[in-house]
Amino acid sequence: MVSFDSNVGFDSLLVVGFYLLIVLVASVLSYCFYGWDKRQARLKRWRVPEKTLHGLALLGGWPGALLGQKHFRHKTYKRSFQITFWITVFAHCLIAGIVIYAAFKSSEVSVF
Repeated sequence: MVSFDSNVGFDSLLVVGFYLLIVLVASVLSYCFYGWDKRQARLKRWRVPEKTLHGLALLGGWPGALLGQKHFRHKTYKRSFQITFWITVFAHCLIAGIVIYAAFKSSEVSVF
């Protein structure tokens, strides 16, 4: 049985909900940016900077970025890009884990 002391536990759940919303929006944007960049590459036009793609991944859009890479077959073979991408995924997960842990640690959440 999970019980929450006052509204502090609810605040922690709001942090998680807000985080999931950011991940959803950033993922959709990332997916679209990968599709746009692939299209621009085929047309030999202005491309989306890699810093932008990595920035969206770091913000939480890495699931959409990963789907975009696979679906559009884009940026999957460039080794330096992939190394940086996976470092940003790790960094995002580390930062998100610390923030979520701190949000729940500061609240009085009892699992039993």
